[in-house]
Amino acid sequence: MDKASPDCPYPGCFFCVMKEGNPSKRRASILKFFRDLPSQDDDGQVLPISGLWNTAMAHPNDPEFIELGIFECMSALIWKGLKNRRWLSHDQNIYIPYYAAHIIGSYTMNMEEFAESAVHAGVIPPLVELLRGRLTWVEQRVAVRALGHLATYTSTFPSVASHGEILEVAIQLAMSSLEIVYSHFYQYVDRRLSYHCDLLTRGMGGVEMESRKAEEWASQLQCWSLQLINCFAFKPEFLPTICKPEFLVKLPGMWGGLVNENSPAGIGLLRTICHHKIGRGSVASCPGIIEALVNIACSSDDWQYMAIDCLLWLLQDPSTCHKVIDKAVPALVDLAEITTLGDHKKLGDTIVNVLQECLQSQGTGRSSVSNRTKELIEELLSSRQRLKWEKNIPKEDLHIKQAAALVVKLEGNSLFSSGNIAGAASKYSEALSLCPMRSKKERVVLYSNRAQCHLLLQQPLAAISDATRALCLHNPLNCHAKSLWRRAQAYDMLGLAKESLLDAILFINECSQSNDPDLSLRQNKVPDYAERLVKKQMRTAWLFREAAIKLGGVHCEGDAGDMYGQDTDDSEWETASESDIGNDGRDEMGDEDDDDSEWKNEDERKAKFKKPSMKDIKHGFNVQVTEDEP
Repeated sequence: MDKASPDCPYPGCFFCVMKEGNPSKRRASILKFFRDLPSQDDDGQVLPISGLWNTAMAHPNDPEFIELGIFECMSALIWKGLKNRRWLSHDQNIYIPYYAAHIIGSYTMNMEEFAESAVHAGVIPPLVELLRGRLTWVEQRVAVRALGHLATYTSTFPSVASHGEILEVAIQLAMSSLEIVYSHFYQYVDRRLSYHCDLLTRGMGGVEMESRKAEEWASQLQCWSLQLINCFAFKPEFLPTICKPEFLVKLPGMWGGLVNENSPAGIGLLRTICHHKIGRGSVASCPGIIEALVNIACSSDDWQYMAIDCLLWLLQDPSTCHKVIDKAVPALVDLAEITTLGDHKKLGDTIVNVLQECLQSQGTGRSSVSNRTKELIEELLSSRQRLKWEKNIPKEDLHIKQAAALVVKLEGNSLFSSGNIAGAASKYSEALSLCPMRSKKERVVLYSNRAQCHLLLQQPLAAISDATRALCLHNPLNCHAKSLWRRAQAYDMLGLAKESLLDAILFINECSQSNDPDLSLRQNKVPDYAERLVKKQMRTAWLFREAAIKLGGVHCEGDAGDMYGQDTDDSEWETASESDIGNDGRDEMGDEDDDDSEWKNEDERKAKFKKPSMKDIKHGFNVQVTEDEP
């Protein structure tokens, strides 16, 4: 370790050690480096630490550094930064606690034996100090990440749980993380710590890039806090601490924003909580949660199935069924046509069976079902019987019924065109009663058309119900463009910005791939009406919106780019209830010629177009429809 490259000015340089050709000498030198580094005060220590950070991210399963003492070294460096502020402020040492905690998290991400080594090396106490906020939110972020990985494993969870404050701090952090990042970084542009800016952008961006990355990191801080709490939630003894109303009621709103595409966030934790009887009791008794679960279940959220699971488990529990049944059943009836959702096979059948059990339990005194709820379940069961009956009747009879349904639908289209919206809705209902159950394409169109009628009649809940049924019947699931747009408008009427935003984004995605000339993106541009709605909902569902309302807007000198925290005038945004039907081609009743042939060759469709991602839509609306890139 005492020798360095002839061209290197640093004795014992770590990078020179890594070039040592003799394996035994190399290992001995690395071992000495890890042992001696925490006690040294030389300049330039951040360089080898940043190199180790890169190595840990690139090769997190490589055991070499684990065996040679990297965890002991990183733990000691964090303690040094916490206890010796003079050292911390010298040179670039301010970066070292962040890198050290990140290295611990990377190496414990996949391998349980590495996590065990980390615990034995004493990494938990210094990570807890970072979690408590002894430095800044940037170090909190990597500390909660590392502790979340350690809590994942059966062998190391008890060591994490033995530090009683971890769960409480994680809960507080999940609730306050967005406000912390907003007030400590995002809000005051000219007060941002330079090392925070460097870590966020790697020196590659200006104020706008810093702000975007800060939103992403704030989302991660919240989502990783929820992941850590989720590890505790699997243990019933911790549920009383987790299931406090002031925390539970906030979970559905903790979704991570558009920058979060990988974590189930709050709905994932709710699903774990609902695994346990104690948790189900707390969820069922918390005002507003069931309504939020219903909204997520009937949305295009990636974690839709988790909300459905929660509702089904609450209905199957005799102690909670009566508390949730009237709110849950209407949504589940709308979702009963789903066949497969993620790993859930025959999900619609599962929904039907659970609802049937709820209806049967009414006579046993286990639950109380309202007349309306009972009617909805009975209608669903009747439709399933009708489907079975149709399998046994001649095809000619089915064709007659289908033709009759088409005639009635055309009558509805004519009434709609003449302005008789209520009459049109009635005709679409009549057509649905005639249309064979297995004629899914035709039923998609009828439900979607009736949803549009409900929109114009100022009936957003009915519009959501019909649009959801159309989306569940459609193949692929949740991919019928016109139904997505109609449900997006209905959610907008109810003030549900996140749900409206997700549907509007998927609508744009479907437009980019549609063969329908009324829907395809003209000149590769997002339709103006969709752009307006997306922009409106992005401001309303902005991750920092509540913090900005509470603490004030963004303060900066000069133009810092388009930041959602600044005061804006929403007077230009037209709501769904104000829009004129047919004025932009988006709401005309042209569905009678809707052809599902565009979906038949799925592979060809995917090869032809590149989907605009959520980030594409967020940061620029001239989304190019291009061939797939490598």
